[in-house]
Amino acid sequence: MKTYFTSESVTEGHPDKLCDQVSDAILDELIRQDPDSRVAVECLTTAGMVMVAGEVTTRGWCDVQKIARNVIKDIGYHDGKSGLDFETCAIIESIHEQSPDISQGVTASEKHEQGAGDQGMMFGYACKETPELMPLPIMLAHKLARRLTEVRRAGIIPYLGPDGKSQVTVSYNEKGNPEAVSAVVIAAQHSEKADLETVRADIRREVIAHVIESDLNQVKIHINETGRFVVGGPQADSGLTGRKIIVDTYGGMGRHGGGAFSGKDPSKVDRSGAYMARYVAKNIVAADLADRCEIQISYAIGVAHPVSVRVESFGTSSVSEEKIAKAVMELFDMRPAAIISTLDLKRPIYRQVAVYGHFGRTDLNVPWERVDRISDLQRAVA
Repeated sequence: MKTYFTSESVTEGHPDKLCDQVSDAILDELIRQDPDSRVAVECLTTAGMVMVAGEVTTRGWCDVQKIARNVIKDIGYHDGKSGLDFETCAIIESIHEQSPDISQGVTASEKHEQGAGDQGMMFGYACKETPELMPLPIMLAHKLARRLTEVRRAGIIPYLGPDGKSQVTVSYNEKGNPEAVSAVVIAAQHSEKADLETVRADIRREVIAHVIESDLNQVKIHINETGRFVVGGPQADSGLTGRKIIVDTYGGMGRHGGGAFSGKDPSKVDRSGAYMARYVAKNIVAADLADRCEIQISYAIGVAHPVSVRVESFGTSSVSEEKIAKAVMELFDMRPAAIISTLDLKRPIYRQVAVYGHFGRTDLNVPWERVDRISDLQRAVA
């Protein structure tokens, strides 16, 4: 029986993604100055305004106003017509120190090992659908969203605005393997001078045909189906940090624990634990121990060792899940301090993954995408 799966992505100018990038740009600057910075920064944007709030403990300092305006400018919001003006928008800031009650459980000392920054569960996922070992629908959706930005920045479609969304539906055969792209949905902000027929023809030719290898005559294509997308960005829709967590991860194919990533330093297991889970799952699939793998890690606040670790192969493993789980526990140290060390997370690397996905990013050489434990895993289950 044929089935279908759909995933979406958004461009860097989407209001939620603007907020993710502001939060992570602030995090990057503080970590650059003080790698031990504790950061939990949220951002909200609406017409003519950006608000930054959160908790920070650091020996560094950053100009929040300057960072926020630089991010907005870099994205392409240069005047009010596009949805936000980086020069004139209001930037409101309310940042205070991290709660000492949380800090005492997270900070390592002679008597206390560094514990998790919060309770919760994190998921990692990998599969053989793409060279990046990611689900095909989300990878195609990201490529379409990125291409929308590329053609705007390069002047190939010069009338496009920063805001946009993509969505891809893939059909799967009875064995669960991707078969074809069945539908593509694009919403792209444009200037009022561009007519709908031109927008649709240009996006079909320069964006969709550039990414989708299928015969487009066999694909249902929907481009700007409301007929007009001139008012966009924060002027059209408010944005929040952490509201696109499914875009950030696996497009819904793999589960998500609920915690957002952006604006959080790596002591927060919402972020570092999810990165570690992806690292483990990807190495398991790369080692041919399973065609699909999902890892769940759960933590208690202030406690270093995970409460639980679960391996799920969805019936695709070449050895028993029990063997894989045992190998995982032997080979991967999932205490927060060990994760930070293993993946070298105390570096300003976060704004670059705040848009177009945190996973499958072979273009960025991020540490959680390494497949350097293949031999270790194969030996451990032999």
